[in-house]
Amino acid sequence: MAELDLLGSILSSMEPPPSMGDREARRAREQTAQLKKLQEQDKRQKVEFRKRMEKEVSGFIQDSSQTKKRFQPMSKVERSILHDVVEVAGLTSFSFGDDEDSRYIMVFKKEFAPSDEELETYRRGEEWDPQLAQEKRRLKELAQKQAEEEALRGPTVVNPNSDYKDKYSHLIGKVAAKDAAHTMEANKAYGCVPAANKRDTRSIEEAMNEIRAKKRLRQSEEEGRQAPPAQSS
Repeated sequence: MAELDLLGSILSSMEPPPSMGDREARRAREQTAQLKKLQEQDKRQKVEFRKRMEKEVSGFIQDSSQTKKRFQPMSKVERSILHDVVEVAGLTSFSFGDDEDSRYIMVFKKEFAPSDEELETYRRGEEWDPQLAQEKRRLKELAQKQAEEEALRGPTVVNPNSDYKDKYSHLIGKVAAKDAAHTMEANKAYGCVPAANKRDTRSIEEAMNEIRAKKRLRQSEEEGRQAPPAQSS
């Protein structure tokens, strides 16, 4: 009997097993605690990253030998923090890179802000060479100047190196060559007569009378050839 009383006292002192609702509530509290822990950890990492970027930017400002600084590729959140640090410091920053994993930031001092040509070079993934860029600008300006001068001069007139009259003057003479170049007379032997000389100005009646006269003349000539010769007495 005493043993039963001891067992009953033990069972009565034990907590009842949790119900289904209690287990879900406990799981929710654990997830919330874990999420809060991750958020605090992320916040600490951002604070530490910002302090590190502030230190690097401050060193860049104090180094008079540097006009620009390139940072290693970083995530979108980290780039956002760095852009903010740079803006607060009074500098200029740009992001470059085609894909998210390779994007990086370049920081410039205000007095050495990059030109559009320099930014375009970085966007193409190339290194900026001031001397090469200056030479390209010089050649471009020279070509543009030459084009403007040619436009003002008008179309180019091509002149031969020598005059054919001078080249063959020992054969045809200078005066003959000049006269041959300017004299253009029709050669009637080849039918090259002016059109005005070819036009028939006769009337139809005059032309018909001339044709009839030529026909009678031809007939009389044929009759004279066919007639027997006269006999002598």
